[in-house]
Amino acid sequence: MTMRRDAAQCMLCEALCGLVVEHDGSTPSKIRGDPLDPASRGHVCPKGVALADLQRDPDRLRKPMRRVGGRWEEIGLDAAFDLAATRLAEIQRHHGRDAVALYFGNPLAHSYSAILFYQQLAEALATRNRFSAASVDTLPRFLVSYELYGNQVQTPIPDLDRTDYFLVLGANPVVSNGSVMTAPGVEERLRALRRRGGRLVVLDPRRSETAEIADRHHFLRPGSDALFLAAVLNVLLREGLARPGRLLDLVEGYESLPGLFRGYTPERVAAATGIAADVTVQIARELATAPTSICYGRMGTSVQEFGTLATWLTDLVNLATGNLDRPGGFMFATPAVDLPGTARLLGLAGSFDRFRSRVSGRPEFAGDLPAAVLAEEIETPGHGQVRALVVSAGNPVLSLPNGGRLDRALAGLDFMVSIDTYRNETSRHADLILPPSFGLEHDQYPMLYLGFAVRNVAHYSPAILERPQGLLDDWEIFLRLAERIGRAKGGVEAWKGRLRGLVGRAIGPRRALDLLLRTGPHRLSLAKLEKAPHGVDLGPLEPRLAALMGRRKVRVAPPRFVADLARLERRLEAPAEDLVLVGRRTLRSNNSWGHNVERLVSGLDRCILEMNPADAALRGLVNGRRVTVKSRVGEIIVPIALTDALMPGVVSLPHGFGHGRPGTALRVANAHPGASMNDVTDDSRVDELSANACFSGVPVEVTAIEDDEPLAR
Repeated sequence: MTMRRDAAQCMLCEALCGLVVEHDGSTPSKIRGDPLDPASRGHVCPKGVALADLQRDPDRLRKPMRRVGGRWEEIGLDAAFDLAATRLAEIQRHHGRDAVALYFGNPLAHSYSAILFYQQLAEALATRNRFSAASVDTLPRFLVSYELYGNQVQTPIPDLDRTDYFLVLGANPVVSNGSVMTAPGVEERLRALRRRGGRLVVLDPRRSETAEIADRHHFLRPGSDALFLAAVLNVLLREGLARPGRLLDLVEGYESLPGLFRGYTPERVAAATGIAADVTVQIARELATAPTSICYGRMGTSVQEFGTLATWLTDLVNLATGNLDRPGGFMFATPAVDLPGTARLLGLAGSFDRFRSRVSGRPEFAGDLPAAVLAEEIETPGHGQVRALVVSAGNPVLSLPNGGRLDRALAGLDFMVSIDTYRNETSRHADLILPPSFGLEHDQYPMLYLGFAVRNVAHYSPAILERPQGLLDDWEIFLRLAERIGRAKGGVEAWKGRLRGLVGRAIGPRRALDLLLRTGPHRLSLAKLEKAPHGVDLGPLEPRLAALMGRRKVRVAPPRFVADLARLERRLEAPAEDLVLVGRRTLRSNNSWGHNVERLVSGLDRCILEMNPADAALRGLVNGRRVTVKSRVGEIIVPIALTDALMPGVVSLPHGFGHGRPGTALRVANAHPGASMNDVTDDSRVDELSANACFSGVPVEVTAIEDDEPLAR
């Protein structure tokens, strides 16, 4: 059989590494990094190499499946769509349109065709009960961008390759490969920063892999990022180090900042943050006096009780030091597709608090309710109770807080559809699973994440593997479901469904992408990108805030954010928890993805609780033995590893594990089950401002298991 070699790109995380794939047209045999890719330059992580295993995984679903009692059977495509549409329309007819909910996971954001067409399904169902993974991940970042710059995807990112000083809070880019910072080969970029005389400073409750290569690392108490950043602003404003310069012409509300942060002195917040006052002053002065500098926060600054304030304050620090929209600072990409303009076109530029969830009254953002309330919306009777659910590209049982509660709630639904490649911990509850094509079987243009790239690039990859017979791309599934739902509802909705189908198929994702490229700032086209299979370098980031804002000014002190400072003030008086849990990433894991690949899970057990030896000694815990981790909502059993890489009072566990549940079909993952961190995270703990879930700083108890034998690692 003739083997071919094609350029492609990885779609498993935000790094978007270029790949060279050896294949026979249907099965990949070998994957390596593409040295000709202008962004990744040959870099690839273990997950990218393992994409070949995911493509040919025998557990991957390649036919629609229907659950009949306790067994699963194949069902034809037409019958599957008719079943889904009939049941969803029937439930809405009897219980109201909000009785059906939608949930979309992170992989959806990697597919340009899904981004362009999922709105068709959302409009066909017209439910207010829409949820996504954004509210367990990036919601604070998007809300800050919406409030300050007027568009949730108008988001500043680090000009990493030109900065002189990089301050990192709540992020571990060496392992995550960057997040809301598309920076393939980020470890080498950070080492290059130090080689050119720059400094890398990391604040984290764990001495992470990024901290290991930094100039300095300081332990920061979980959930105190906003207090630390408020103290940094206090120093900048009080010592006359704030020099926003030309930015003053582009902003409104800057004059209020000294009064807002006057009380947050380094000395006053030191006990709460764990950062000595002199260290806070030193970092503030270094940010202000470095030729260029960046204050960057990510997952750890988002998934905590003050996630929105912490994210807002990173932008304010960059503004105050004059590094917002400045080469070497916090800049805005110029992607080939006008991302803010496209978001406005699709109605996705953002909105906030237009309506609230039925049970606990949490605010919507961009049409989505916070995912932390999904379980209660299923469990609680009354008008608007969620009785049916459509899940696409997500595994919320393992990714949402209090996953055990959601697991139980899903079992009580009247009907559920999963658009997924596996029968996993969530889709095992479905009545119908619609598997889409995957990875190298459909074309790729990472429209969203190129808007967060540290260098402007464009990269289109056509499908290089044959799509298994009977599978559809994600956009085709959305469009067909929308059509059939309209038909099942009848009347005007049937007419709308037919129109959606006709227009959607006539345009298709490729024509839509070509139009967006042609009207974008670089005036590219799909044909031009197809002639450049390794991608196109469009140059470094350039100042463009004034052009992006137009007549509008940056609102540096949104009233909602200012009002929430009262809650931050109360945090200073709150007693510290005895022991809190934080998450961590591992290089061979991508949420719950990849655990069904032997090469990614073999070797040492990675689902291990890390703890400081001093905390273990107080509790009589022994290295290598199993312990019980208990919170308000549940408990899990995991092995423990003692390390001084964790600050006292903090324990850490990787997320995405918790396999081995009845009804799943994941042979490798079930043999390496681990425990789900989200069985002990608390769905009642959210950032009160944005309602983003809080995974960082969860109060827990850790106790020994009597007569437990040490585990072989």
